[in-house]
Amino acid sequence: MPDAYVVYNPAAGRYPSQLLTERAVAVLRADGWNLRLEQTQSGAHITQLARQASEEKMEAFFVVGGDGSINRAVAGLIGTETALGVLPAGTANVWAQELGLPGLTWTRWMALEESARRLAGARVRKVDLGICNQRPFLLWAGIGLDAFIVHRLEPRRRWEKHFAVVQYAASAIYNASLWRGINLRVSVDQKDISGNFLLAVVSNIRLYAGGYAELSPNARLNDGLMDLWLFKGETLADTVQFAWELLSGRHRESGQVQHFSFQNLRVESDSPLYLQVDGEALNVESGVDIQVKRHELKVLVPEKTPHNLFIPEPCEAENESPQKVS
Repeated sequence: MPDAYVVYNPAAGRYPSQLLTERAVAVLRADGWNLRLEQTQSGAHITQLARQASEEKMEAFFVVGGDGSINRAVAGLIGTETALGVLPAGTANVWAQELGLPGLTWTRWMALEESARRLAGARVRKVDLGICNQRPFLLWAGIGLDAFIVHRLEPRRRWEKHFAVVQYAASAIYNASLWRGINLRVSVDQKDISGNFLLAVVSNIRLYAGGYAELSPNARLNDGLMDLWLFKGETLADTVQFAWELLSGRHRESGQVQHFSFQNLRVESDSPLYLQVDGEALNVESGVDIQVKRHELKVLVPEKTPHNLFIPEPCEAENESPQKVS
C-alpha cells in the first residue's frame, strides 16, 4: 500500500478546495493509497511538508493547486525518492495540461476525482529540473516581458483569479505598450549572443502562455536539456507580431526568434532584470544563471499523455515499463 501526503491550501486558487480534495482523496484511498491530508498556509509551508514527506520515505506527495504550488513542492522533493503528484486546482494548471490531467473549472467539478483516478496507478518517471539562481523550476524561467507582467499581476486575490484570462490579456496589452525590450548578453553553453529582446524564455515543457501556445514542441522531460527562446524586438508592433507567431506556432520559423537547446546559461544586462520561474515573480540582484539537472525529480505520470514527453530509457529499450507506484 503506497503512502503519500495530499496537501491543499483552502484559501488558494479560484475555488474552495477542501470538499473537492476530500473527494479526490477518497478515490485514491479506494485504489489502495494510504494518505495523510494536510492543509497549507503558504508556499514555504508546502516546501516544508514536501521535505517532511521525503524524510518519512513517502512514495508520493500530492499537491492540490496550480503551477506556483507545484514549484514550491519541487523545492522540497528535488533529489529525493518521493514522487510529485498533481491534482490541478490552480489558475492555469499548465503542468497538468502537459500530462493530460483535467483542470478544475466551473463546468468540471469532478476534475480532481478524474485526475486522482488517472494517477492512482501512474508510472513514476524521472524528469529534469532547472536551477535558476539557486531556485529549482519544473516548467519555465522567463526574463523580460512575461516576467514584467507577472511582477505587475501578482499577488492576486481569489475573486480576481476567476477573470484570469481576461485580466492577464488586459495586463499584457497594457504593459506591452510600455515595454521597450531589454538589452541582454547571453552565454549559452559557451556560445555568446547579445541584442535587444522582448523576452528570453527557458522552457522544460512543450506548453507556454497558460497552455494556449506550444512553445517547444520537441521538448522532452528527461533528455538533460532545456530550450532557450530569444524573441527580438522593442516596440508594441514587435510584441503583437510575437504574440501572433507564438499562438500560431510560426515562431519556430521567424527570423526574429533564436532557439538553443542547452545545459548551462548565463544572462546579464545593464538594465534591471525582471524574472519569473514557473509563473512566480523573483527578484534579481545581478545576472541570471541557469543549469539543467538531469533526472532530479520523480513525478507521477498517467498511462496516457497527450504527447510523447519522454525519450526512451534503457529499461524501455529492453521492453521493460517504467516503475509503477505500489
